[in-house]
Amino acid sequence: MSVQQTPLVSIIIPVKNEGDNVRSTIMSLFNCRTRYAYEVIVVDDASTDNCCLFLQQLKSPQITLITTNGIGAAAARNLGAEHAKGKYFIFCDAHLQFENFWIDQLMEVVLTRQADGVAPGIASMTEPHVIGYGQSLDQKLGVIWNPRPPKLAPVAILPGGCFLVSREVFQKVGGFDRGFRVWGYEDIEFSIKMWLFGYTCMVHPSVKILHLFRKAHPYTVVHEHVYYNMLRMAYSHFSEPRIEACKKLIVYAKASEIEDDVLTHGAAAQRMRYFAHRKYDDNWFFQRFRIPF
Repeated sequence: MSVQQTPLVSIIIPVKNEGDNVRSTIMSLFNCRTRYAYEVIVVDDASTDNCCLFLQQLKSPQITLITTNGIGAAAARNLGAEHAKGKYFIFCDAHLQFENFWIDQLMEVVLTRQADGVAPGIASMTEPHVIGYGQSLDQKLGVIWNPRPPKLAPVAILPGGCFLVSREVFQKVGGFDRGFRVWGYEDIEFSIKMWLFGYTCMVHPSVKILHLFRKAHPYTVVHEHVYYNMLRMAYSHFSEPRIEACKKLIVYAKASEIEDDVLTHGAAAQRMRYFAHRKYDDNWFFQRFRIPF
C-alpha cells in the first residue's frame, strides 16, 4: 500500500512549556518510517518558554501550528481535532520518541475493526524496559498501568500520552469533555465515554513508544481544577452513589463548592444527554474491568 492510497492520519500534539521536547518529539516522528501520509497539528496552549518558536522558522507544510491563550489540555486537543484534515487522529504528548511503523501497526487494528481506539505500550524514556500497556483505575480513581498482555487486549483507559481513534468515533462521543479545566481526567473521561457509548479501547503490545515521565508539571495545576474535572466526569457518567464517592475524594478543597461549580456549568444537562445515548452504564464498566470503586 503506497502513501497515496492510505488514509490521512492527523497527529495532534498539545503543548505547554515543553522546552526542547517539542523539537525532539517531532524530529523523532519525522525520522520514523511509515506507509501512511500524516499531518502534525501542534496546539501551543499559551507557552511562555518559546518552545514552538522553531516551528515558525521550520515552515513545514506538514505541520500546522495553532496558538491559544490557555484553554487547557482537553480543549487544546479538541481544537487540534477541529483543524485536522485526517480521517484518523493520533493524540500525542509533546515528549515522546517513536519507532518505525508504529503508526502502521496501530492503524491496522482500527482499519480491521479489531478496536475503535488503540494505544501502544508506553515505556519510560529513562527506563525503556519499564513499559505500561494501557491503564486501569484503583479505588480512588488513580491510574494503574497494566502489565503486558499476550496479544491485543481491551483496556479501561487509553493513555493520553499516545492513542489512535477515528475521526468518526471521536465525533460521535463528542471528543474530550468541553467543560474541563486546565488538566486532569481527560483521558479517563474520554475512555469511559467510549466504552459506555459502545466502542472498544485496546492496547497493542507489539508497539512501543518512549515517554518522558516528569515529576512536576511545567505549568501550574491546582487541586480545584483537578477536582472539578473529576466531579464533572462523575456527574456525566456515574450513578449517584459513585458521585458521592467522588465527593469524598475531595480533600484539599470544599466539595460543596466544587459541586456547585460543576452543576452551574451544565453537568446535569450533559448527564441527561449522555444517559440517553449510551449503551452501557457505569456499573457495567467498573465490573468489566474489576475496578473497586
